[in-house]
Amino acid sequence: MGVGGGGGQAAVSAPAPVPAEEAGKDAEEGGGWTVKAKLIAAAVLVWVLGSAALWVFLHSYFRHAALRKAEEALVSMCEERARMLQDQFAVSVNHVHALAILVATFHYEKHPPALDQNTFADYTARTSFERPLLSGVAYAQRVVHADREGFERHQGWIIKTMKHEPSPAQDEYAPVVYSQETVSYIEGLDMMSGEEDRENILRSRASGKAVLTRPFRLMSNHLGVVLTFPVYHADLPSDAKEEDRVAATAGYLGGAFDVESLVENLLRQLAGNQELVVNVYDVTNISNPLVMYGSEVPLGNPSPSHICMLDFGDPFRKHHMVCRYRNKPHVPWSAISTPSGVFVICMLVGYIAGAAWSRYDNVKEDCRKMEELKKQAEAADVAKSQFLATVSHEIRTPMNGVLGMLDMLLDTDLTSTQRDFAQTAQVCGKALISLINEVLDRAKIEARKLDLESVPFDLRSILDDVISLFSSKSREKGIELDVYVSERVPEILLGDPGRFRQIITNLVGNSIKFTERGHIFVQVHLADHSNLATESKVEPVANGMNGHTDEKTAVATSVSLNTLSGFEAADSRNSWENFKLLLSYEKNEMPYESVSDKVTLVVSVEDTGIGIPLDAQAKVFTPFMQADSSTSRTYGGTGIGLSISKCLVELMGGQINFVSRPHVGSTFTFTAVLKRCDRSAIGDSKPVMLHPLPSSFKGLSALLVDRRPVRATVTKYHLQRLGIACDVVATIELALGVLSGRNGSSLTSMKQPCMLLIESDSWGFNIDVSLRSRLLEMKQNGHTHVLPKIILLAAAESGKLKEHYAVDSVITKPLKASALAACLFQTLGIKQSSNERSDNSGSLYGLLLGKNILVVDDNKVNLRVAAGTLKKFGAKVECVESGKDALALLQVPYKFHLCLMDIQMPEMDGFEATKQIRAMEAKANEQAVACDNSEIDGATRAARWRLPVLAMTADVIQATHEECTKCGMDGYVTKPFEEKQLFQALQKFLDPGMSC
Repeated sequence: MGVGGGGGQAAVSAPAPVPAEEAGKDAEEGGGWTVKAKLIAAAVLVWVLGSAALWVFLHSYFRHAALRKAEEALVSMCEERARMLQDQFAVSVNHVHALAILVATFHYEKHPPALDQNTFADYTARTSFERPLLSGVAYAQRVVHADREGFERHQGWIIKTMKHEPSPAQDEYAPVVYSQETVSYIEGLDMMSGEEDRENILRSRASGKAVLTRPFRLMSNHLGVVLTFPVYHADLPSDAKEEDRVAATAGYLGGAFDVESLVENLLRQLAGNQELVVNVYDVTNISNPLVMYGSEVPLGNPSPSHICMLDFGDPFRKHHMVCRYRNKPHVPWSAISTPSGVFVICMLVGYIAGAAWSRYDNVKEDCRKMEELKKQAEAADVAKSQFLATVSHEIRTPMNGVLGMLDMLLDTDLTSTQRDFAQTAQVCGKALISLINEVLDRAKIEARKLDLESVPFDLRSILDDVISLFSSKSREKGIELDVYVSERVPEILLGDPGRFRQIITNLVGNSIKFTERGHIFVQVHLADHSNLATESKVEPVANGMNGHTDEKTAVATSVSLNTLSGFEAADSRNSWENFKLLLSYEKNEMPYESVSDKVTLVVSVEDTGIGIPLDAQAKVFTPFMQADSSTSRTYGGTGIGLSISKCLVELMGGQINFVSRPHVGSTFTFTAVLKRCDRSAIGDSKPVMLHPLPSSFKGLSALLVDRRPVRATVTKYHLQRLGIACDVVATIELALGVLSGRNGSSLTSMKQPCMLLIESDSWGFNIDVSLRSRLLEMKQNGHTHVLPKIILLAAAESGKLKEHYAVDSVITKPLKASALAACLFQTLGIKQSSNERSDNSGSLYGLLLGKNILVVDDNKVNLRVAAGTLKKFGAKVECVESGKDALALLQVPYKFHLCLMDIQMPEMDGFEATKQIRAMEAKANEQAVACDNSEIDGATRAARWRLPVLAMTADVIQATHEECTKCGMDGYVTKPFEEKQLFQALQKFLDPGMSC
């Protein structure tokens, strides 16, 4: 159609100077439409043929389905009839067995015998209704040749053969002594004179079971068999030997069984017999089957038919029942109507498609122009995404090698100068990676492709991690860095822990960068309580700034110096008075006003840094903007962190604001709407990383010496997280008074403290010697029973503080619950519980120790870096350079605990390799489910194979992450990766409590 359309347009638009040319073009146009018509005709023909083929397929399918259903019904009916036939035959055999017991009881166990011919004939005649399928029964006594003369004299007649002739001499005889009136003509006949009867008698007495003869015509002209049952002198055990059975045989009870009547009666009782033809055969000789019921029809004729085995209790003779339909199953109407309906629908669909295509052909030119405009409009966005992906991968791949090799280099023996060079290069590389992350985050935010997770997380653990990240920098500068979380904030919240951590890290990182003295204080409270504490003291704030008009006014404003470090803070609402009010709400357990499951947090980051100039405060949240050029030169940075933080806060349903005063400091405050999450609601679908604190300190008490109430409250908060009750005094003299109980001083904890914590700035000159001597004196005088451990709290890091101050231990700030617990374990000599001591899940070494990990990457430098990093933490690493090599190693059962898979590789990329791994696992799992072999234990059948596969990718855009999940990967780690990132990615797969 494209050819024809193009020719038509060319003819219309081309000039026609001479008639000959016009004729030529008309011919060309006509030729074009002919080709188009041929294509349309060919498409219509193919569509009609395809629809007809579909009709044939559906007809065949429904027809075969009907035949299969008919065969299943035939099998069910045949099995039912065979089962009922066997049951009714077994009833008749049981009645014959009962007669045998009657003969044995009244003929042989009674002296003289209580049974004679008249009694037997009368009894069998009166009970014949119980044996409607037996035309008659008779009893033949076993007579050996030595007893023949006496037997004949006693009976008054001689033993005769089946031909009514005197029986010739033989080892033993089986003359009929009792018979039912219907078969009285066989009385006195030797049953062993007939070849088949003799064979049946010998088999029945040897086996102790009923045996059958070949089918023959009865006097009623029906086909039947003779049933023979042995009668013994005494009861024999079921495992009696053959010679014992022969020796104990007294005689034989037999009866003529009417097989045709049995089958006829059975079929009359069941529905559907008019549809079936039933034949019963004796197939003891399979090459010459004998008909017992039905017409002479060969086995297996015609189809469909079904053959059932019949068990009449005789192990020697075999019988079959053959069932078949009287008429061939008809073709259901649905096999014609349904395919025909589908054929009609296909024709309608073809017509609609043809009309739609014709319409499409008419407007195609207009759409082409619109598509060109759309492609041009989207080109910039596509180019931007491709640029970000390319830049991310191309920069991160070599940076992974650079940082990895530097990390491995730092683990070797280096001189101080070499180590300084390597560390400097590592810091620069990490700064470059941080810059790349910020640029990509900003790009994702602008493209509205940044989505937040909703998983459970521990807010306090995240804040501890952030404090740890900046602890060394705060010690270098000698500034206080602390965090306080209200007791009313839930322990577990539902939200995006990574993005929440990013906001806090950006704010604290800015504060660390611009603060040279004083403190940085992070607080977290509930929004309702925070508003109540500050609503009466809110200062006028416009556009995130104080209401001051110039810097001089801002600097001159005085606030209380009762802060964390004693330095003035920018926001007076964070004063000690408001802080006390918030603490009182916690102690009074003021109820949280909201009844919903949402929690609105107020987080503030207060610093005493250089502040933000008033004329620059309006553009703080503008991307790539700094307060001024001198700030950028002095402190560095891109000015993108705050803009990203603002966007993340808004995505969390909150707002961010700040109060800043030049040369005083800044306080950034933001709100975040999260959800409550109970521990009981945390399941496999919502994994959460919890770092439980040790419980060994519960019940202990401490006495804290600190003259700054805000700082003392923060220290008390960390101690209470460990379960330690704490009292606070301002000076050491007051602490000694509390310990001695003088001046009316007492402890609110009502327990003698086992540790005395002293802030370094509360330590006076030469107080260490006098403090220890006075504590010893108090113990000797009986004022205190336990000499508390003296622990110094210091903001500056120094290895000689412990010896200089003569204390038991020194805890270096900033405080962190886990680090505080580790120090107290050593200082107090408390032994950790077994579960606390053996818990290695919090360290990467504990996760990777002894684990087999496969690393797949086509870049040899990246392979060395990944292998070196994993081996450093105790893992056993095997490396391959392509997806095909990885598949060769990854065969069920796995010898690896984890696979780290690069995405971009030649021959077979990480996506395709992961898909094949998942397909192989699915096949193995299906085989395990289907396997029901008793030799395979239940544990093997229940095994479910799934190897954790994590992508190693240098791309951090959302599309890459989505593709990882789509192809079956369990997660990803971005290159270059660090210890903390690896721990977070591998924890749920390599938990020491989990087995591979």
